[in-house]
Amino acid sequence: MARQETRVTVGGRELTVSNLEKVLFPESGFTKGELIDYYAKIAPAMLPHLEDRPLTMKRYPDGVEKAFFYEKHVPAHAPSWVRTLTVPSAEGEGAVEYAVVSDLPTLVWAANLGTIEFHVPLWRAGRRRRLPAPPDLLVFDLDPGEGTGLVECCQVALWVDDLLQSRHLASRVKTSGSKGIQVYALLEGKTSWATSRADAHAIALELEKEHPDVVTSNMKKSLRRGKVLIDWSQNHASKTTIGAYSIRGRARPTVSTPVNWKEVHECLRTGDSATLEFTSAEVLVRVEKLGDLFAFS
Repeated sequence: MARQETRVTVGGRELTVSNLEKVLFPESGFTKGELIDYYAKIAPAMLPHLEDRPLTMKRYPDGVEKAFFYEKHVPAHAPSWVRTLTVPSAEGEGAVEYAVVSDLPTLVWAANLGTIEFHVPLWRAGRRRRLPAPPDLLVFDLDPGEGTGLVECCQVALWVDDLLQSRHLASRVKTSGSKGIQVYALLEGKTSWATSRADAHAIALELEKEHPDVVTSNMKKSLRRGKVLIDWSQNHASKTTIGAYSIRGRARPTVSTPVNWKEVHECLRTGDSATLEFTSAEVLVRVEKLGDLFAFS
């Protein structure tokens, strides 16, 4: 099929979008045009969580049933107005020039590349010359092992939140858009990576000790059966997590969706994981009604 291109103006920037009728999610018929439309509409809520953070794009140029790839380096054909950040590589060899999504035109540009998933680190560049910057967020990625699911993750998320509250840390929670839940805490003041990582590990170990039949902090798959993994290792300068409001590359266009703690309690009470599973269309309705539940201010 011949490539179909359309020249559009978004936020005062001109860019080309292509193949809008291409189906990216065959199970639901969700198209590339619908992907771009979702990101354009969710932008007011999503952009504050991407702003000033280097972007890793998970691109599915031919849809979720075909090959995908992660792209850290900003493509050579990127428009000149796409902001970039040069970050030393974790291996100490060279540097990576990342795109930064801080405005609507850049978000639409990235979506047009077939970027279904937007992954960002736990730090913002700010005006710092030395990158990566110190962390501004702490994260606990709760991943259900075999025999467990989203409901068990809700229980562990509530335990994590209790410990964060005891440390006077403000928390937010969102679904991963896949199988699990992610709990974030806002780090105020200056916190080093060594400190944030040690604190996250300590919380994971404490919950593992208190609830050994439910929680593990060990990545070994053989130890995860029937338990929820608290992945504290994401608290590292080079690691990324799925951005709030990002669609996931699954059979349906489910979204990493901010929720409130009442909803987490309710999912645990009813045992119905479907109450915390949201598609892109449902998320747009939620944000219109509830606002950005992931905002810390």
